[in-house]
Amino acid sequence: MDLNADLGESFGHWRLGDDEALLTIVTSANVACGFHAGDPDTMLRTCRLAAEHGVTVGAHVGYRDLAGFGRRFVDVAPATLTAEVLYQLGGLDACAKAAGTRIGYVKPHGALYNALVRHETQADAVVDAVRAYDPTLTVLGLPGAVWLKRADVAGLPVRFEAFADRAYTAAGGLVPRERPGAVLHDPAQIARRSVQLATEGTVTSIDGRTIRARVDSICVHGDNPNAVIIASSVRDALTAAGVKLKAFSLENRRLTA
Repeated sequence: MDLNADLGESFGHWRLGDDEALLTIVTSANVACGFHAGDPDTMLRTCRLAAEHGVTVGAHVGYRDLAGFGRRFVDVAPATLTAEVLYQLGGLDACAKAAGTRIGYVKPHGALYNALVRHETQADAVVDAVRAYDPTLTVLGLPGAVWLKRADVAGLPVRFEAFADRAYTAAGGLVPRERPGAVLHDPAQIARRSVQLATEGTVTSIDGRTIRARVDSICVHGDNPNAVIIASSVRDALTAAGVKLKAFSLENRRLTA
């Protein structure tokens, strides 16, 4: 099982999360590409830390929305969205190469992630960007998302993730953040859910139903104040349950000499 976290979300003098600690715990890092969060200094620093710890780097692409942290839907033109995703991929990959590694996968962030579950036009735009940049890049997202279906048809490698610290609806979607109980905070509860996801392939919805969840990677959010404690609890619980932790990308895509 892969364990991923959203990292590199600091900006200028503003610091968010403990990337250094999380990169000793997770196996994959969703690194912000400067649109919803992050800046060149942060991107390069995070890639260097990821390479140092053998953590796979993923491009956490999002809407151009620093003020809203990428959590507001943007009705951007498809051609523009394709260009903006390409821009983000190129920027992060340059930092990754300079750090001695490469980006291994692409995961949309926030409102873009949620939009791509059903928004066919934007889904096609993001798929077009990944195909144009590097068709060998794995794409990571929510099972059933339309963009993953389009990506699969386009020949992109597809992997599915679940969120250890987010509540699910009975239909298998994420409960909107503005609703009570949408974000979980208890490390023990989150760890138990992670073991359930990894060993049973199920998750309990917010209304108590058991739903199927196809999972290649489990995400913990790096912007949670208790992110390090939560990630450590999840890793320890998975290991104790006999789950081997390994990045879903088969290799770290390090540059050869």
